[in-house]
Amino acid sequence: MDSISYKTKNANKASVEKNWVLVDAENQVLGRVASQVAKVIRGKHKTSYTPNVDCGDNVIVINAEKVKMTGKKWTDRVIFTHSGYNGGQREHTPTMIRAKYPERLIEHAVRGMLPKNSIGRQLFRSLHVYAGAAHPHEAQQPKVIKF
Repeated sequence: MDSISYKTKNANKASVEKNWVLVDAENQVLGRVASQVAKVIRGKHKTSYTPNVDCGDNVIVINAEKVKMTGKKWTDRVIFTHSGYNGGQREHTPTMIRAKYPERLIEHAVRGMLPKNSIGRQLFRSLHVYAGAAHPHEAQQPKVIKF
């Protein structure tokens, strides 16, 4: 029996293969689609997952303005932002955010599900969210994923 075949192989930056994935968020619940997107960005769906390496895929999310929320979350949920200045705290509801920047709802949800460190910031760059059905990444030939 060959004992070398039982060695654990850790992925590194050179051995990772990053693919492009397309996700349609139309009529999907925000939290559920965000958790699946965060899993793909992190690379947890791959057998070569390594926690300290960016081994996830690049994710394109389209139709961000058509995402759903259950219950009264559109009006009752409050999202806080802060400008960094004294008195710079602002309160926004998802309805207000969707009216102006619909892609920020998905970005905010996915960012909260990624690690809060340097690898989390690097992973977040793999997310591309667009409000409509069109996106400029056709040359990458993304694979469509259904959740």
